[in-house]
Amino acid sequence: MSDGTTDREVALVTGANRGIGRGVAEGLAALGLAVVIGARDPRRGEETAAALRAAGGDVRAVALDVTVQARVREAAKEIGARFGRLDVLVNNAGITGSGQVPPVDARDQVPSTVDPDMVRKVFETNVLGVIRVTNALLPLLRRSPAARIVNVSSHAASLTLTSDPDGPFTALPPSAAYTPSKAALTALTVQYANELRGDGILVNAVAPGYVDTDSNGHTGFLTVAQGAAPVVRLAVLGADGPTGGFFGAEGPVPW
Repeated sequence: MSDGTTDREVALVTGANRGIGRGVAEGLAALGLAVVIGARDPRRGEETAAALRAAGGDVRAVALDVTVQARVREAAKEIGARFGRLDVLVNNAGITGSGQVPPVDARDQVPSTVDPDMVRKVFETNVLGVIRVTNALLPLLRRSPAARIVNVSSHAASLTLTSDPDGPFTALPPSAAYTPSKAALTALTVQYANELRGDGILVNAVAPGYVDTDSNGHTGFLTVAQGAAPVVRLAVLGADGPTGGFFGAEGPVPW
């Protein structure tokens, strides 16, 4: 990134070289924001940024691995040098832990037999990664007159839904990694919202729904654009918008 400024609002979307993250980046760019794509693989990040620029967006990429503190700090430094502030942070980067398989096949996450190292790896990305990125970018977010943070969660984070014996998750194997990590993320969202409310920074979690992506072996029934829509909506909330909430396309998601 070269030094410069922009009159546009600036957004960083982590894990944005594909899937929901790419859809969010595309949606924010279509609204006129300057979008920074965070990607572990610099080549893929640059390819995605180039494709979105070709479609008319103000988009660039930054190398960002949310599990590496030094890389997170370097990305924050680059964004600060280029823009001087950040208006929107979308913490989208996440892993399932089971690879690219449908949730019904994620039997390696059953609590009584799960590998603790896999659980640790999932939390390292889905929870600690959000803390690393958010804390590194907070100085830039505090320079925005109306900063927004959106944490991409899942309906699986809802204890109400997952504990219902007649609910939508009964057909899936229990999960000791992905599902608890997303529940922890929604809890973390509330704590950041409580801390940052006085700064005027709105912080919310969103469940995109069952989207057709690599992470579920393309078994989802929603398009990437449909999954990205509620994320984009929360990223551009007005000053009277909610904070500390958990939302899906259908509205509030039960805790």
